[in-house]
Amino acid sequence: MSRALRLAFILDPLDGLKAYKDSSIAMMRAAAARGHAVWTLQRGALNWRDGAVVARALPIRLLADDARWFEPAGAEQAQSLADFDAVLMRQDPPFDFEYVTATWLLEDAMQSGARVFNNPRAIRDHSEKLAITEFPQFMATSLVARDAVDINAFIDELGDVILKPLDGMGGSQIFRVRKDDPNRNVIIETLTQEGARTIMAQRYLAQIAEGDKRVLIIGGEVVPFALARIPQAGETRGNLAAGGRGVAMPLTAREREIAEYLAPILWQRGLLIVGLDVIGGHLTEINVTSPTCMVEIAAQQGFDVAGLVIDKLEQACAF
Repeated sequence: MSRALRLAFILDPLDGLKAYKDSSIAMMRAAAARGHAVWTLQRGALNWRDGAVVARALPIRLLADDARWFEPAGAEQAQSLADFDAVLMRQDPPFDFEYVTATWLLEDAMQSGARVFNNPRAIRDHSEKLAITEFPQFMATSLVARDAVDINAFIDELGDVILKPLDGMGGSQIFRVRKDDPNRNVIIETLTQEGARTIMAQRYLAQIAEGDKRVLIIGGEVVPFALARIPQAGETRGNLAAGGRGVAMPLTAREREIAEYLAPILWQRGLLIVGLDVIGGHLTEINVTSPTCMVEIAAQQGFDVAGLVIDKLEQACAF
């Protein structure tokens, strides 16, 4: 190893992270195991002053214990983001105006020489729900609209659909609506806020029973295993946050086809870590804010996804 990297991770509050399943912690552990220095900071600590983006950052030492997974390795101190070898934006949505402001600040830091992953402009430009519309050949029949007339016509045409907001995560506010559902109007009114908010409607895919597959792409390289998030009985959402069960399995030919097509495009845009959601061979989301499922794939299939992230960071930093 020629030199140790200084890596900064922008995270949610550390005491709320669950080390036994958190992908960001897995990445930090992989970095520390190679001798790299790990620093953490919160989005609210970002500041711009006199042409530089700085933040109060805490150096940490990674521990093996999931209950107490870190300890400070020094005092918190103001650091210019350009002084780190790489900065990883790993804070969860909601993708609100404060999140957008953070991407502007991080983009400004890049102008001063900071390496930021995922690229903040690419994060801002890729709505995790709407980004799939760039690749309609891989999508299920879908509609993006906010007018109840259009949404109702879509339901009448397909008979069985999924409705979801464009800014949700973890399966929040996802509804399966059939043509004869007596609650369809109130669901549409609630999701669209009576026509004030645009939503996405997609043909219901019965293959959800086999799992909502998370396919990871790391630095343009497709991880050969997906995590199938299988819904509980009577549930239409496979999200782990909604009680789904995660089963890691090799990619199907169709999943690999989709991922291999998107991988070079997304990596060229500076998206180091991408999580595709695929149901029944159909692309349903492109997750770029803080994709997860690395720990489950490593535990069940032995593929070190977090280690691959560090490989790509080392290469990007001319290591």
